[in-house]
Formats: sequence, C-alpha cells, structure tokens
Amino acid sequence: MNDIILKSEKLNKYFGITHAVKDVSLEFTKGEIHGLIGENGSGKSTFSSMLCGIYGISSGRFILDGKDHKPENLIEANRQGVSIIVQEIGTLPGLTVAENIFLGEETRFMHGPIKDTAAMNNEAQKLLTSYGFERIKASVMIDHYSFEDRKLVEIVKAVYFNPKIVVVDETTTALSQSGREELFKVMEDIKAKGNTVIFISHDLQEVLDHTDRISCLRDGELVGTVKSSDTNTDDLKRMMVGRELDNRYYRTDYDEPQQDEVVLSVKNVSVPDEIQNITFDLHKGEILGFGGLSECGMHEIGKSVFGASYNRTGSVTLQDGSEIHSIPTAIRKNIAYASKDRDNESLVTADTICENICLPSINDLAHRGIIKNKELDQFADKFAKLMSVKMTSIKQDVAELSGGNKQKVVLARWLGKDSDILVLDSPTRGIDVMVKADIYELMNELRQKGKSIIMISEEIPELLGMSDRILIMKDGKINGEFKRDRSLGEEDLIARMV
Repeated sequence: MNDIILKSEKLNKYFGITHAVKDVSLEFTKGEIHGLIGENGSGKSTFSSMLCGIYGISSGRFILDGKDHKPENLIEANRQGVSIIVQEIGTLPGLTVAENIFLGEETRFMHGPIKDTAAMNNEAQKLLTSYGFERIKASVMIDHYSFEDRKLVEIVKAVYFNPKIVVVDETTTALSQSGREELFKVMEDIKAKGNTVIFISHDLQEVLDHTDRISCLRDGELVGTVKSSDTNTDDLKRMMVGRELDNRYYRTDYDEPQQDEVVLSVKNVSVPDEIQNITFDLHKGEILGFGGLSECGMHEIGKSVFGASYNRTGSVTLQDGSEIHSIPTAIRKNIAYASKDRDNESLVTADTICENICLPSINDLAHRGIIKNKELDQFADKFAKLMSVKMTSIKQDVAELSGGNKQKVVLARWLGKDSDILVLDSPTRGIDVMVKADIYELMNELRQKGKSIIMISEEIPELLGMSDRILIMKDGKINGEFKRDRSLGEEDLIARMV
C-alpha cells in the first residue's frame, strides 16, 4: 500500500451537547480514492469540515504529510494542500466565474494596487477549457449559470492548484450523468498524480465503482474500513445501519384507479429559455413524476406551479378557479414547494429549526394578530418530532443539521401547514437510505390521505417506484407520458429523455 498522506487521531467534535464525531482514527494513503459513507448525521461531513477548516476540532488531531494540520478556514486549508467540493452551492454570487475560481488568491494578479482582471480571466478560461468546460465563460457573473455549471466551476476551483487531498462531499447529487462522468475523470486524474480523494456519497453503487477503499461512520464513530473490491452494497448498508435493511421501500401497488378529480391544471405555461407550452392536470391523491436529463426544464416546472418563475406565461389554476401567480398566493392556497437547492431556496439557514418550520404557518398560528412563542415552540416541536429530525432542540440553527435532517425540516414545515398540493423537487437528493425510506413512506401516506404530489426527480428508480404517472421532459417540452405499470422499465423512460 502507498504511503500514508493523511491520518486522524482520536478526532472529536462537539456541537453543544451533541457529540458529532467520536474518537475517529482514520488513515488515507497517497494515490487512492477513499469512500466515506454513513447515514445523515453520522459525522462524515463534520469530519471533512474539520479537515477543511470549516469547523474547529474539539479534540484529537489531523496529521497531513507528517505535520499537524489544523486550518482556521478554507483558504488556509487550500494553502496547506486540502480542498473541498461541497454538496450545496459553494460559489459566491455577485462575482465572476474567474473571481470565484481565484477567491483568496487575487494577489497573483495584482500589480501594486491594481488587479489585472484580463490576466485573471485569461488564466481562468484556460483552466475551464483544460477540463472541458469551455462553454463556461470566465468573465461572466456566476449568477448567470445553472446549479450544475456552478458545481463544475467549483471542481476547477478545488483542483487547479494540485492539492494533496480533495474532498468530494455529495457533489454528484447536484450533477447530471454527464456532469458526474466529468467529475469521475477529475477524481481519477487526482489519483494518477499521486494525490488523494475523499469521496462522500449516498449512492453506494457509485462509491463501490469509483473508490479503492471505503470507511463507514455511524453515530459519529468509525465502524470500519473495507476494500471496495471485496464488498457490495448490501454489506455497506449493514455497516451504515447496523442491521439488515429491507430494500422494498417503494410502493407495491399497481392497480389503484386514478381519481377523476383534478386539483390543479397547468395550461400552456412557458418560461423563456426554460420551458415551452407545458400543459398537464394533477389529480387528487396522485403522485405525478417529472423526469428528464439535466437542463431539460423539469426543475422550472416546480417553480412555475409555485408562482416562483419570472416571466412566466400561461395559467396555473386550482380546482376552485383560483390562479397562482405568486408565492404568497400559492402558500395561502395550500401549495407547498421543496426546492432542489435546499439551503438557498427552501430554508432560512441563519434561523432555527423552529423558525423554519413555523414560517409558512405564522398567519394560521396568530390569534387576533398576536403570536405566542409557546405556541410556536409546541407547533415546531410537534412536526419536527413527527419527521424524526435529529437535533439538540428546535432552537438549534438549521445550518448545523445534516442534509437529510434539513430535508426533514423542509417537509415538517409543509406538514405543519397541512398543504393539499406538494411540489417536491429532488426530495431525496443527498439523503441516506433510511431517511429516503421515511420520505417515501410519508409520500405514500399523504397520497392515501388525498394529498397530491408533483415529484421532480433525476433518479429513474424513484420515478418508477413512486409515481402514478410520469411525464418526461426534453428540451423544455413534455416528450412522453407513462402510467404506473409493472412492465414499465428504465429503458422506456430513457428513450424519451435522449
């Protein structure tokens, strides 16, 4: 085995009374891709955040290339040879692509007090082109690019300076299949140069296919490390949850008749450069799935139904004749929306769990204009516990939660509102198998209660397993419709996507 490049020794991290990482001692070798798995809240992202200077270390230490490694921030970690590509957006709005790539390294382009912007843009464009991302322009504001393109920029930012360690933290969940393949090429290139990748993903097959060894954390503790070639997904699931896990968490019904009652009608909805003349009905008690390749327009469907799309034309009409033109109207009419981009569009990360859960129900909880804190606390606590949010209390900042627990807070918010129509965009993105099973069970219960769900998903098994009907998007248009059927397979959907 190659030389050890990084080790942690009895590493611990506390958040108040929560012991997030417990005496974790791990070794990573030069020239390997090392998988790190575990359920949401297992400590894997906290471990990598301490390595990258995002969180401080409570006790224990990292040793990088024979020296103590204790960075105070991301920039310091970069200078010591460690970088990270995170799950959520890691670029800064209001800056160009080049300024994001070279953030913290601007002195490279300074001539006295003057920044040579042309030189910075030229260098950034060369980097983008070298990774095959030449369509992304260095001089353009990062805000103009899609979620996926911004992740590609982050990849360039994380690896251009040839770091010793690159942490890939749930990055693949933000990428299309083609984007994932580009990332895997970069990971292999890092490995070929004798450097190390720490690859964090909930897609266990993906971890098996693209790693040399895999370490598993459970409740903050190291369960063990295995060779990828000597294990399988069932073994990894047992390591994660400590017992056998039933894979049958999708719906098992196939013969339930669709209700005739239409609760929402979308007619000729268009958004410039996004979707064109979209028309469909959503029925009572239906899970209507939307699928397609990246940039097909399906994510804009959710925003349009929720009144969050700019320059939208066409109509979104409820059963009672009301039209949805804005977010306040949608909320008032009991429509819920969970965005793919949790941190920026579904949650107020600077607020507590309580404040996030109560936000859409504030008017409902007020009595003659007066809101009592005790009632807010009781309301939030009820729905946080209903969703089994792993937390210290409802007063904990939502930013401190794992991705899966953040998603539970989003769903708790809309359960509390008792929404009749739920628009769920990528509801299990970056979610571990246990939380995923909980969310599927919840969706099925809501369907059986007569609630209606629009589920937008990039995961074909999820579409097949949970939907009553599936609409496939291509180039901003609906390109196929499928009803729930045992004989329906992945190849049927893919044929309409490409």
